Amino acid sequence: MALDYIGLLADLRFESDRLIEHLAPLTSVQWDLPTPALGWSIKDQVSHLAFFDDSTYLSLTHPDEFRIEAADLVAGGMDFPDRIAARHRVLTASTLLDWFVDSRRQLSAGFAGEDPKRRLPWFGPDMSVASAATARLMETWAHGQDIYDTIGVTHPTSPGLRSIAHLGVATFGFAHSLNGLIVPDDPVRIELRSPTDDLWVWGPADAAQRVTGPATDFVLTVTQRRHWTETALTAEGAVAAGWLDIAQAFAGAPSRREAQAVQP
Repeated sequence: MALDYIGLLADLRFESDRLIEHLAPLTSVQWDLPTPALGWSIKDQVSHLAFFDDSTYLSLTHPDEFRIEAADLVAGGMDFPDRIAARHRVLTASTLLDWFVDSRRQLSAGFAGEDPKRRLPWFGPDMSVASAATARLMETWAHGQDIYDTIGVTHPTSPGLRSIAHLGVATFGFAHSLNGLIVPDDPVRIELRSPTDDLWVWGPADAAQRVTGPATDFVLTVTQRRHWTETALTAEGAVAAGWLDIAQAFAGAPSRREAQAVQP
């Protein structure tokens, strides 16, 4: 998929703005509501986004400092997202919202002046600036989904859905390795229908292994917000079905969710 970096940043702004619009009117009681991510409230979802926005900005601007801070976090165990969430639960809802708004604005400005191909350090392998922006889009969509589910609101249709789906396809090998599995050699054909009925495809047309269905359902699957069997996705072949069972577009351990078939 050809890179449209300016479009990618516009998609990130759109997703960010819609989430902020829905967070702003929430009461302090609502900010404490539990979300589908086990043990996490809306507060925790927002502090997670703000913290890793700041981490990404530090990687952009002071990569050596980022490496030191990242190493310290990882040294304490791979549960560091939970530790970060617990650390910030003392903050008020208004403080958290201001933090997220300010961090996202700062990061967006930092992305705007960057070479999308420049390599940045991260908690796993280094990645390009464009990949970092895509990761922030994916994270905003995924944690936003948890918040929308909690407050009973339909997730606004995101123009960045294809970029997130592409990330889900690109992490095929990562998902298998993360789960201690050999990466299959069999190619998988992915055919997804966008919310506007466009067809998005990856993989060879003659592949025996196939995944088809709505793009939104695929993104829900690769962000582990739904198990694929709870969606309208279909899988043909054992490799395709096995991949959907473990598909994961984000770094770190599989997410902990209620009614989630895939458990860490």
